Amino acid sequence: MAVVRPTPADPTPGVLAPARESGDQRSIPPELGAESIAVLNGPTFMYSEPSGDVPAGSIGGLVHLDTRLLSGWVLTVNGQRLLVLRSEILQHYSAQFALASPELPGLPANGLGFRRLRYIGDGFHERVELVSYQPEPVRIELRLAAAADFADLFEVKSGVRDRSAQITRRHTPDQLCFTYAAEGFSAETRVCSSRPADRVEGDELVWELELHQREEWFVDLDVPLPPGLGVVESVRGDIADVIHGWVPDPFRHWMAERARLHSDSQALERTMLRTGQDIAALRLELEVKGQRIMLPGAGLPWFLSVFGRDTLLTAYHTLVAGPSLARGALLALARLQGDCCDDFTDEEPGKILHEVRSGELTRTGLKPYGPYYGTADATQLWLILLSEYWRWTRDDDLVRSLRDNAMAALHWMDHYGDRDGDGYVEYATRSPEGLGNQCWRDSPNGVVFHDGRIPVLPIATSDIQGYGYDAKLRLAELADGPLDDPALARRLRADAARLYDRFNRDFWIEERGGFYAVGLDGDKNRIDSKTSNMGHLLWSGIVPPERADRVVRQLMAEDSFSGWGIRTLSREDALFDSLGYHHGTVWPHDNSLAVLGLTRYGYRAEANRISLALIEVAEQFNYRLPEALSGYPRERLLFAVPYPTACSPQAWASATPLALARAMLNLNPVDGRLVLDPDVPPEIGRIAVDRLRAFGQSWDLEAVGRKGYVRLSAD
Repeated sequence: MAVVRPTPADPTPGVLAPARESGDQRSIPPELGAESIAVLNGPTFMYSEPSGDVPAGSIGGLVHLDTRLLSGWVLTVNGQRLLVLRSEILQHYSAQFALASPELPGLPANGLGFRRLRYIGDGFHERVELVSYQPEPVRIELRLAAAADFADLFEVKSGVRDRSAQITRRHTPDQLCFTYAAEGFSAETRVCSSRPADRVEGDELVWELELHQREEWFVDLDVPLPPGLGVVESVRGDIADVIHGWVPDPFRHWMAERARLHSDSQALERTMLRTGQDIAALRLELEVKGQRIMLPGAGLPWFLSVFGRDTLLTAYHTLVAGPSLARGALLALARLQGDCCDDFTDEEPGKILHEVRSGELTRTGLKPYGPYYGTADATQLWLILLSEYWRWTRDDDLVRSLRDNAMAALHWMDHYGDRDGDGYVEYATRSPEGLGNQCWRDSPNGVVFHDGRIPVLPIATSDIQGYGYDAKLRLAELADGPLDDPALARRLRADAARLYDRFNRDFWIEERGGFYAVGLDGDKNRIDSKTSNMGHLLWSGIVPPERADRVVRQLMAEDSFSGWGIRTLSREDALFDSLGYHHGTVWPHDNSLAVLGLTRYGYRAEANRISLALIEVAEQFNYRLPEALSGYPRERLLFAVPYPTACSPQAWASATPLALARAMLNLNPVDGRLVLDPDVPPEIGRIAVDRLRAFGQSWDLEAVGRKGYVRLSAD
């Protein structure tokens, strides 16, 4: 009988398992339309159609801590849905919907005006307002239909289990109450109405109204949430006051304390403002083993939770705006660091997690996300962030307090991560629910050969080795500094030197112009597709200077560079697809690392070319970079096309402009000093930054072209 070997597409052959989660399932609700409206606060979000409705059976709804509390939320007048005039998100936590009545018997279209005001703070709040424009009194039936299926967020993306037999209803004219209880899990949804309904029909509140000309009527609807957990500095107040900004807003206070960029380029300035708003919106304040910690979540809608890779790279980029999110990410992930071997969760001692979830499937042990550790790069990225945080803050005390975590991470890299002792970190899952690919290209076919074959596991990808090289050199710097361990520093630099030599021997492919393989498969074959991972290698510094020019030419060649950014896979490769998740799309965060790498090696023109293209992309999407772009050539379509199901906002895409600006300035903390070596393109003109925090002080800087200055400002 032939032996079936594990691959990322089938990582545990012979083990019956449900469909695994993969990166390409990160979808925005297509049936809610391109203009869908999402409001969020911490781990809570409400996704709806532009009317504010969530049709039962759709993928939208109110989700809190990975449990859908409302799966239906539909407003009708005389049995008909409302017409959409315009709807807009006001702040990340609030939205407004301008609506009108459709044509009805005895009532012309637009005869009634409606406004829905919505925000998420300490709960979900909505006000429905209506006014009659008819000269004669009108009688109408206003109906709110609610539904609560208590689906786990994982099910919302695939298929929802019917829980109706375990859901009880206790409805009154001023409250709809849904309660779900199953073994090991329970949840409740209460819809509270400020005006008692005239009747309750099933799960619907019904008001019978008679309105005279210009008479106004409103009702407030509230869904309380469990207190506190995950909600960042909740805004509270009357709905109208919140919508109009008439109550104190902690969000604005947090924004006011961040560094602020000014530029001659309106596109850059507005993109950076939007970046700050989106990063603030994605903050999570969670209790981790007894300590409340603030850190960036990964993205809306599916990833409002603690992640490894996504959170760490986002935090790395945000250090130029302030250290608080990076500090929170370091502390939270350290407290959740692996301390045992667990096949179901892929946990190993010293390993940094991949993802944390709180829904029913995780709490009852059906999913391994409490936390799940299936990532082979987060541990190295945690060490890189620790180093970068120290470089920006000189916070010796925090580094010393995390010494044991850093040593555990190093031990994981050298022992558990290196499965066969060849000096490379490889990955393969042991869990029937585990991820097949555990690098950033985490879809089942995210790592493939040039001819399209899927490699066998375990796989050592190139980016992971680059991160490991950088992590060891950075940890050596900390060993020479706050950790005061010169012997460790010498050992780490020797390890890094050996990895550098070994990597450049084993991963380099001389054919097709010379490039780095995306990885080595389980038989140590070079996985010979051309990918954007080479940009990560420049960022890590593992590329010899004499090879940098060929790597840069590969990244900027027409088959790889779309005109909007570097594609994940070259058009020369068999599986290239402009809409392929990791097979030809353009990812802003992926490009941000390439831009920093190009700057590191002195390729400033190429770095600026990518940066300017991405700023143009942001300008096309209301100054927000989507998670990923389709890889269509710029000269063909003339405008950027988002990946159809990209998250928005998505943390590492939102943080990308910070990296682009940093690269233009070539801004780095070096030995307690800020070093500036600008190459600001003429299209950008002047860049100035106020209140930049470094080394516990406030700094201002300005640059035009290749000239710049930094000065210490008064705190």
